[in-house]
Amino acid sequence: MKELTSYFSQIQDPRQSSKCKHKLSDILLIGLLTYLSNGEDYEDMVLFATIKGELFKEYLALPNGIPSHDTFNRVFQILDSEWLKKCLTDYGKDLLDVLAEKQICLDGKKLKGVSPTTRGNQGLFIVNAWVSENRLCIGQEQIDQKSNEIQAIPALLKQLDLTDATVSVDAIGCQKQIASQIRQQAGHYLLAVKKNQKELFDDITCAFKANQALCVSHQWEYERNRFETRTCSVLSAGETLDQESICQWEGIQTLIRLQAERIIDGRVQQQIRYYISDEKNSNTQTNATYFNNLIRAHWSIENHLHWHLDVTFQEDACRVRKGNAPVNLATLRKLALQILTEHNDNLSLKKRRVKAALDTNYLRQLIT
Repeated sequence: MKELTSYFSQIQDPRQSSKCKHKLSDILLIGLLTYLSNGEDYEDMVLFATIKGELFKEYLALPNGIPSHDTFNRVFQILDSEWLKKCLTDYGKDLLDVLAEKQICLDGKKLKGVSPTTRGNQGLFIVNAWVSENRLCIGQEQIDQKSNEIQAIPALLKQLDLTDATVSVDAIGCQKQIASQIRQQAGHYLLAVKKNQKELFDDITCAFKANQALCVSHQWEYERNRFETRTCSVLSAGETLDQESICQWEGIQTLIRLQAERIIDGRVQQQIRYYISDEKNSNTQTNATYFNNLIRAHWSIENHLHWHLDVTFQEDACRVRKGNAPVNLATLRKLALQILTEHNDNLSLKKRRVKAALDTNYLRQLIT
């Protein structure tokens, strides 16, 4: 717990010290403990501190009693979101100090509760960096209004040490400058290709029609009423693309085609997706299997980060909208998710929150 409070101790308090009745570290720690114990809003933070604050008095000073929900509201509104983001990033780095040979998945998530009536790119979006093998969020970047992920992804990449890591991004991140930046930071890329890069998409489609794949990998998965098969085929970019395309995409080595077929309740769904990568597995026989695994692992960010934020933490139901509070609370939820994920027991993450609300000793185990 002392290590956890040390992250909060680095945060600069934006309030006038002469007017502060409550310590910033108390407010942040109560917020985190509330999220760990199945709470959702400022009123829950007050309730947690009122009922259990005395049980955590070795960590909470509370010099002037319990902060009101208005105090929590004001503090999270004015607190610079960069400070809590740094806590999340530093916590991730301490858990996983080396990203070499890891897969870093990038994807954006909209906080629907902040602006429930907006459509498309309007509203609050945050791009997250997720290490699939460790189920760990190591960074985030808010997307500016009237912008999109293309501007936020380079800023997020600058925060990360990409040396020998593989960065996977959906089609919107399939941009020449993003591929170049990943290479310049000594990383590797796996980029989904769709018709937003029409020329490249057409070239890859034609390449797989005109050439026999170097190797093919078949994988299948059965879960409840869903049966899925994934067939991954690879081609050498140098042997199938023209020189102009190769020069435009820095370091491009491999073209990948994934053919997926899902049978859900007797209904068949088929999809073909294309990817490019600057990696080339030295063992031709396992090349397709390697990329098949990478493509499948990319969806971990949806299944284990975004899904839990929405379902386990009810993020889309949060109606906090003013100032920096939406981003700060989103960051605090991710930090709570990290702590719950790191704890090793047989309970689901949702049940761990419930148990933490009922069992003070269990909550102590989570934070220590």
